[in-house]
Amino acid sequence: MTNTDEKQPGQGTTHFGFKTVGEAEKASMVREVFDSVAPKYDLMNDLMSAGVHRLWKASFLDWLRPRPDQTLLDVGGGTGDIAFGWKKRGGGPALVCDINKEMLAVGRDRSFDRNLVGDLSWVCGNAETLPVDDRSVDRYTIAFCLRNVTHWDKAIAEAYRVLKPGGRFMCLEFSKVVVPGLKQFYDMYSFHVLPTVGQMVTGNREAYQYLVESIRKFPAQAEMAEMTRAAGFERVEVRNLSGGIAAIHSGWRL
Repeated sequence: MTNTDEKQPGQGTTHFGFKTVGEAEKASMVREVFDSVAPKYDLMNDLMSAGVHRLWKASFLDWLRPRPDQTLLDVGGGTGDIAFGWKKRGGGPALVCDINKEMLAVGRDRSFDRNLVGDLSWVCGNAETLPVDDRSVDRYTIAFCLRNVTHWDKAIAEAYRVLKPGGRFMCLEFSKVVVPGLKQFYDMYSFHVLPTVGQMVTGNREAYQYLVESIRKFPAQAEMAEMTRAAGFERVEVRNLSGGIAAIHSGWRL
């Protein structure tokens, strides 16, 4: 992994956690992180959040309100949680797109275990350049993935491109704590406990150090809402979860 503040020839720079890297490098570095932790990714989510991530995803899906006549594109959902929840709640065909082949492999295996093979498809692709036709899906979801994308605005613009008129964009992502006193505890837990647990369970402390840092680099609720509006979405709303540790962002292509 590169750790440099120097701009590489012919490219801009961006952040990889608290490190500065070339824009062209970030996607492969993110891919390496998730490839390395894919087999134990869901276990780590349970350990890191004491299972609360499942409640967040349930709230996300409840607000999404799946219907059998709707198609879903779930971006960055390789292990399948959102797609499985969509189908369980009666949603129509779903396509899961993820840049990480290892994560997709985990999701496919889980779909067989759950007998959810029928209307689920899996494709490897980048959130900034989706392998999906214009105006072809009813719902676009992205959960705990957007902060790992190099250009957030490009990913949101892609969401707008692939949604049909009347389609809905929904993002579940870590955000900025809004409850007084909670931030200090959350920072201590994040920076001191999570990387240690990551080392113990996956053998990769650096991956979870990056994940903690990437959360701090992601825009606050109001800024994310403004980016969503700038992409063309209307009726933009934000709902905080657990005091702002995470937030759901919703917008409509009208």
